[in-house]
Amino acid sequence: MSDLSLETPLVNQRGRHPSRFNLLRFKKITQVGIKSIYSHGLRSLLTVLGIVIGVAAVIAMLAVSEGASFEAQQQFRDLGASNILLKSVKPAEVEETSRQGFGPPQAIVYGLTNGDIRTIQDTIPGVNNVIASRIVKKNVWNLGLSMNTDVVGTTIDYPISRNYNLRSGRFFTQTEVRDHANVVVLSDEVANVLFPIDNPLGKTIRIDSDYYNVVGIMESEGFSNLGQNQAGSSNAAPSRIFIPITSSRSRFGETTTRQTAGGMESETVELHEAIIQVEDQETVIQVGEVIEQILERRHRDVDYAIEVPLALLRQAEQSALRDQIVAGAIAGISLLVGGIGIMNIMLASVTERTREIGIRRALGAKKRDIITQFLIEAVILSGVGGLIGVILGVTIPFFISLFWGMTTIVTPVAPILAFSISALIGVIFGIYPSMRAADMDPVEALRHE
Repeated sequence: MSDLSLETPLVNQRGRHPSRFNLLRFKKITQVGIKSIYSHGLRSLLTVLGIVIGVAAVIAMLAVSEGASFEAQQQFRDLGASNILLKSVKPAEVEETSRQGFGPPQAIVYGLTNGDIRTIQDTIPGVNNVIASRIVKKNVWNLGLSMNTDVVGTTIDYPISRNYNLRSGRFFTQTEVRDHANVVVLSDEVANVLFPIDNPLGKTIRIDSDYYNVVGIMESEGFSNLGQNQAGSSNAAPSRIFIPITSSRSRFGETTTRQTAGGMESETVELHEAIIQVEDQETVIQVGEVIEQILERRHRDVDYAIEVPLALLRQAEQSALRDQIVAGAIAGISLLVGGIGIMNIMLASVTERTREIGIRRALGAKKRDIITQFLIEAVILSGVGGLIGVILGVTIPFFISLFWGMTTIVTPVAPILAFSISALIGVIFGIYPSMRAADMDPVEALRHE
């Protein structure tokens, strides 16, 4: 009955403040609520646990979802929001025919052509630049060290269009492209294999019977000039080497031959890739549709693929939003369960304290005093649980990134939203028990044992 002593000042001050709660009244009601929670410590802790788990789950799941979304979107951003990517693709029927050995042995012709690129440049307004590439699989040598890698014949704008960075040296120049120069830029992986000790710059490597002067080294994969980025990747070229496209044509030709299980197979592909740079980002998707129409008219088979990173980026953003809604809804179920737990414990508390409520009503406490006290208890339980849940929710993504290497991003909105929802749940699920306590008949409550 020690709680009742806190009620006396409230009754004594009624004449002074008949129409509203003053600060002292609210403070004493809060003290009574805190004391009641503290007197049932274990029960209160178990009740709070539901809110803690719910809030922590909301923040952690949103952080994982945000991290996955960032990685997916970053990949498309690295491709360039103003770029359109074209790739040569071997048609399925051609591949099946060559596998079964139908027809006379001859080179399989498919893919993008130089005529396609000229048509795109000449007929589509807004196309700023086209970076064409040829990719040939070759063994590259430095003395006794060798490696099988992709030799990419391309133009001087290739690294800028793909957001690749150089670790050292330079990319080849327009003059070297014009002169069919034997210069090469190595990826970091190829450089480490062929030159494990020496600095590759200024040295030469051999491809077939020709020697190429190393003028640059691409950045190592996983790091950028600013260190490792949030997505765990960087503007680094894959394991390949780069030479002028003119050198690729003159040294390797357009027809390549490779050994297969059924014998030799020859392929004629003029261009393997092309990056179309559009001047206005707002027209990228429309330009992509026009390019698709042009290629449909120029190609009998669908031996090409078109990727519009901007369209893919928007799809990824929409998909990320859906994933976050689903993750938030799933985690919100835990908060709902926690709210039900608070209502359950408050209803049990009302039943246990029926006689106390009757005595307080008999001493002059109003319904709003009873409602406020039980509502404060519910809000304190949910608020404390929300605060602990926020701390755990911010900590869990850190350990996920540390031990599993996943990218997690905790946005400021997630903790604020989760804590606000937990406090709101305390109010919503505390209203009914509070009203039930306030509606008790004081005479019947005093008779309760």
